[in-house]
Amino acid sequence: MKKKLQTLGWREWIHLEPLGLPPIKAKVDTGAKTSALHAFKVRKFTRGGVPWVRFHVHPDQHDASREVVCEAPVHDRRRVTDSGGHTQERYVIKVEARIGEQKLMIEMTLTNRDTMAFRVLLGRSAMKGVFIVDPRLSFCMGQPPFEPLQPM
Repeated sequence: MKKKLQTLGWREWIHLEPLGLPPIKAKVDTGAKTSALHAFKVRKFTRGGVPWVRFHVHPDQHDASREVVCEAPVHDRRRVTDSGGHTQERYVIKVEARIGEQKLMIEMTLTNRDTMAFRVLLGRSAMKGVFIVDPRLSFCMGQPPFEPLQPM
């Protein structure tokens, strides 16, 4: 029996609570393979012999005055080509995310999205087998505030 997929609109709220971030508006992009998180002042460091990354985030779409400092283990480093054809090497982290009531472990690349309208881009790898997208809709999974995530 096939699992019923939930429907997302072209934009949704995503909660990345393990990073200490409030809910963030995400652009849902089936054309992008990997998800991306707005990050700047990205610095690699070592903790317990493991590579980590510290980065800053402006979580609010139209407000650069609020800044949150985040840390996460480095999952990978990849060359990513953006929609304009520019290739860039980016750190990749894995983070527990919640969209509506659905909890997912997703890979996110860290990149400066200051010139983009959305702080998060939700790529198709994160949605595979869980969601389908109806580009006519927005915020199908509800509005914040969200309750705190329970451990997976």
